[in-house]
Amino acid sequence: MRLSARVDYALRAAAELAAAGDGPTTVGELAKEQDMPPKYLENILLQMRRAGLVRGQRGPEGGYVLARPPAEISLADVIRAVDGPLANVRGERPEHVGYRGPAESLQQVWIALRASERAILEEVTLENVATGALPERVRSLSADPAAWG
Repeated sequence: MRLSARVDYALRAAAELAAAGDGPTTVGELAKEQDMPPKYLENILLQMRRAGLVRGQRGPEGGYVLARPPAEISLADVIRAVDGPLANVRGERPEHVGYRGPAESLQQVWIALRASERAILEEVTLENVATGALPERVRSLSADPAAWG
């Protein structure tokens, strides 16, 4: 699985917003805390706003806040908001890609890969990330030395 810089920045900014609680956080504060380019981050936050994940507040006390409690926003929600479907093959959904001959079973592999991604990314919420309280399955998988190589 390859995550774009856009997804990485979106997830890091969302974790910051989850940790901030109810008060708005400016783009500048988010960018500084996570060492991200502010202009690029602003575009990412606009996509997240369009997806209903964050709200913008104007004025001197303005900034961004999560639109829902962090326990109700999964990592998959954030990824889909800024990068589209979780798994695709050449820009197509795996169920729309067909192969012939010896490569025919690759479609099943791509679908299984997407299901595996979903199992983790839909289970882990922004609250889990912001508090470090990751689900047991995630902790167990990441504790396996083979996962690190």
